[in-house]
Amino acid sequence: MNRSRLGANAGTRRRLLAVFASAVAVGMWSKGTWAQTSGFDHSHSAWNVLLQKHVRWLPDGKQSRVDYKSFAANRAALKEVLQAFSAVPKAAFDGWSAPQQMAFLINAYNAFTVELVLNAYPQLQSIKDLGSLFQSPWKKKFFSLLGEPRHLDWIEHEQLRPNYNEPRVHAAVNCASIGCPALRDEAFTAAKLPAQLEDGMRRFLGDRNRNRVAKGQLEVNEIFKWFREDFEKGHQGFHRLEDVFARYAEQLSDLTTEQTALRARQLPVRFLDYDWSLNDLGR
Repeated sequence: MNRSRLGANAGTRRRLLAVFASAVAVGMWSKGTWAQTSGFDHSHSAWNVLLQKHVRWLPDGKQSRVDYKSFAANRAALKEVLQAFSAVPKAAFDGWSAPQQMAFLINAYNAFTVELVLNAYPQLQSIKDLGSLFQSPWKKKFFSLLGEPRHLDWIEHEQLRPNYNEPRVHAAVNCASIGCPALRDEAFTAAKLPAQLEDGMRRFLGDRNRNRVAKGQLEVNEIFKWFREDFEKGHQGFHRLEDVFARYAEQLSDLTTEQTALRARQLPVRFLDYDWSLNDLGR
């Protein structure tokens, strides 16, 4: 038996195995396996626990309020959640599925918004109090995300709106205001994202304080004015703003005649003034 040849063959096999393992690793990275091995919790369990503890639905189930006082007492847990968001590298994020990315961005937006409020709570009546003549609160770079200093507008206007073709996201991101669609008492996740977005739209459009039929016209939240273009690009079947209200006619009115008029796109639309009061449970 030629032991030197056997040894050479064994060495060759080891080298081939090493090359193969390296190639597999590269392939796994390129196919997004990094998303599963990066250690990020896509169930968003820690953020979910905080939301369940500190967010309350009002009796009608259409609006929620945030217990900022108790949130402030649990600040250390919130900081851990924020640090987990900030620790995600862009390479990992790029390997995730679109629903995973969206859930991450929505949850990050909402969590950092709570942090922004707590930085000044309780000495504020509105999130707008945190801005100035020269900079809105949504332009403050007070956190890091995907390796860069970021502001809230970056998440909403540079990522969520242009990249995912999902107008219902406007019922998901929360601006800490009564006029805004409710902050959910649960974290967004990739698996539940479509159902959560749809539920958010139904709750929001079913809130007669912010969206309603009155005196022969449709009175709706200013969000539909500010982001009208997002609802008119054909996504989710919405080609005109009136298509949104036709889809949710049953949420906007209990009367069959009004629902019929909404589905026929016959009612004129008026935009209601936005309520920027803090969505604080204690007020």
